[in-house]
Amino acid sequence: METVHALSALFDHADCQFSVYDLGRRVCQLDETTFRAVEANQQPYPHPLRQHAHIAVAFWPPGGAPWVWFLKMPLDERGLLNHTAMGDFLQYVSAAMGERLTATPNKEQREKLANNPYTFTPTDDKMAMFHARLTYQLGRPASQYYDHAQHYLNGELGWDNWQGVGLQGLADTCVRMAEQNNTTRIRKALNNLPTTPLYALLGCLEHCQINEKLAACVRDMFSQMCQAQEVDLFLVSALLRAHAGAPTATRHHLIAAVLDKPELHHREIFVAIAGRCWESLTDDTVLDRFLIALADQHDTALFQQIYADLVMLPPLRGALLSRLHGDTSPALTQAMARMQQAVRQTPNDH
Repeated sequence: METVHALSALFDHADCQFSVYDLGRRVCQLDETTFRAVEANQQPYPHPLRQHAHIAVAFWPPGGAPWVWFLKMPLDERGLLNHTAMGDFLQYVSAAMGERLTATPNKEQREKLANNPYTFTPTDDKMAMFHARLTYQLGRPASQYYDHAQHYLNGELGWDNWQGVGLQGLADTCVRMAEQNNTTRIRKALNNLPTTPLYALLGCLEHCQINEKLAACVRDMFSQMCQAQEVDLFLVSALLRAHAGAPTATRHHLIAAVLDKPELHHREIFVAIAGRCWESLTDDTVLDRFLIALADQHDTALFQQIYADLVMLPPLRGALLSRLHGDTSPALTQAMARMQQAVRQTPNDH
């Protein structure tokens, strides 16, 4: 295999088609033009998480079945791909596969390729959503769990009989919301689901674009939960995350409702907004309110962790850097000063 310095060049050389998906924040496909520009360091990686690009790369020869690599590639402080790391990974590929990229690797080759520091194992929900999206993109049938999941979401099997419902089937249903009345099926099922399948379904929805009717249903559940005597912050967080792909105004409304309620200001909620609903933070007012609420937790480690993660996102970088350098509202300045003062007065127990 001749020396190549980019995944796209490797696939071009092997006459393979390929698709790249981001698996860091929300499972979404990266268009080929964007990925090639990222590889050439012509633009930062669009969806970084903890200073890495978490990607699934599917590649296949014409008419062949796809192979998939799950890669976690480091980014520099500007969000650009680390070329040394990519070069190292490509050397692992060359050592394991030789000239036969399109051939089915044997056990020894698979083990050799897996034994490198750049692969990772996605969480179950992201793995399920990725496979659902890839099969849909390639025009292949959904998994064997799809039909069963549809019958369950219809209420035909009894809501308590969820143990046999595969997560992959729920993911297939969510990816195929535009088909077979699946959006209505999901919407009508939501209020009936026991806790375990509800969390599983919401975990799939956070990676999907959802229409106003479905978003309204999730929002109603959110409002009811927020008014409950004992608020389940983890369920509130899951309902909030499920709004990641909701219409912008709806997502803004929910985040504003959260920021209006100090009793909802919890680590899980802040992480949900930063990790899934971060697009709402491109609104300066929402961003300032979020940062003020976060600073008022007096948890410097949490503030720094979320700030460091968000500042890597290209649409937020300028706004966050300007606030760091003092170009901010008096309210945010005061909140950050209060946080720093509280930290100085609190003994470090860790």
